[in-house]
Amino acid sequence: MNKNKITFIDAILYLILTVIVVICLYPFLNVIAYSLSGNTAVLAGKVTFYPVDFQLTAYREILLKQSQIWSAMGISVIVTFLGTLLGLVLTVAAAYALSKKKLKGRAILSGFILFTMYFNGGVIPTFLVVRNLGMYDSIAALVIPSAMNVFNFIVMRTFFRELPEELEEAARIDGANDMKILFSVVLPLSIPIIATIGLFYAVTYWNDYFSSLLYIQSPEKFSMQLRLRQLLFASQLNQVSMENLGTQVMSESLKMASIVIATTPIILVYPWLQKYFVKGVMLGSVKG
Repeated sequence: MNKNKITFIDAILYLILTVIVVICLYPFLNVIAYSLSGNTAVLAGKVTFYPVDFQLTAYREILLKQSQIWSAMGISVIVTFLGTLLGLVLTVAAAYALSKKKLKGRAILSGFILFTMYFNGGVIPTFLVVRNLGMYDSIAALVIPSAMNVFNFIVMRTFFRELPEELEEAARIDGANDMKILFSVVLPLSIPIIATIGLFYAVTYWNDYFSSLLYIQSPEKFSMQLRLRQLLFASQLNQVSMENLGTQVMSESLKMASIVIATTPIILVYPWLQKYFVKGVMLGSVKG
């Protein structure tokens, strides 16, 4: 009797999870279906979660005729790589140091960092700082102002606090200094949390368009997200002439194709870090 009851509960849970998965997947499938559908189907509202009158016209328009998309993607890749690397270095260094009870003034330093989580100078003061530091219209303006996220710092500091102190004491007895302990003992044990925080930084930098909008003036330095934003709002996307096909591409298909192009790279990265993701978040969020 109990066995049947457990099976029934499991079936209900699987049904609920299935419904949630369908709800989450439907928007992605709908976007992809719109991007691959023909004009007639789009206008008639026949597109749901599968393409109707399959064609790649929207992708050809963006990838082949909009050559600046490739340079913008290169800029986004560089910014995401540099930003994630810098963010991890700063977060690991600050979190490891401030997780040590023997560090004098660590409460004050942690307070200064936490203060920036709730209060900041605002858009205009930040813009003035970036400009006066000579970073305006440069890649540095897209990387440095967002170099360390306070939430990520808190999660990583909590993880370092939970590491057994006996491991570091044993390494110190063997003659290891603080840097040796960090690179040889702590970091190898921190791969899950580093992968998780790295994914957070990568997604943030990849999806950021506002920094480019504020700090970048040269078109050749536009990020992928800012370039796609321009494409989405450009008047030519309302009705783009296709000379080779003698037809016109509706703006809806182009918008959906732009979303797919902008989302695909970061989605491809996620499977490589998935096995660390849940474990890393849980390890760094057990205690406050």
